[in-house]
Amino acid sequence: MKKVILLAAAIILSSCQQNKVAYVDYATLLDGYSKKKDLEATYNSRAEAFAQRRDSISQAFQIEAQSLQNKTKSMSQQQAQEEFGALQQRGQAIGAQLQQEEQRMQQQGQQKMDSLLMEVKERIGEYGQNNGYTYILAGGEGGTVLYGSESQDITDKVLEYLNEQATQ
Repeated sequence: MKKVILLAAAIILSSCQQNKVAYVDYATLLDGYSKKKDLEATYNSRAEAFAQRRDSISQAFQIEAQSLQNKTKSMSQQQAQEEFGALQQRGQAIGAQLQQEEQRMQQQGQQKMDSLLMEVKERIGEYGQNNGYTYILAGGEGGTVLYGSESQDITDKVLEYLNEQATQ
């Protein structure tokens, strides 16, 4: 009889348990995450340095082209064409090199951002486990929550947790 009562109590208790569900505004979460801000700042400074270097190279190339144009006035037409052809080839090589460098920089930035997003998902999972959540859904633009009570919004709590973890 005791076993039946204990079994019935266990069944009743397990059926009464509810899933603990909450959501985070994913865009707000990412915008407030210190590691993302640091990553963006690093990328922006690298992009700015690249743009300055590219502009400097472009300006030097324009000066070289202007100088060659002045020099070709005293050259034969064939010699001038050869000189301009060589300059054009050098310009194309420089342009291709700069384009490859920019693409490489963008790919590296995207890889770092992808890693950061994976880390955020892992940290949200840790937060959910540590705080007894069955599910934490993503809300905001592109999220999967069409409606959520504000009382279930744990964005600020998760953001605080993420930023604490980032400093450790």
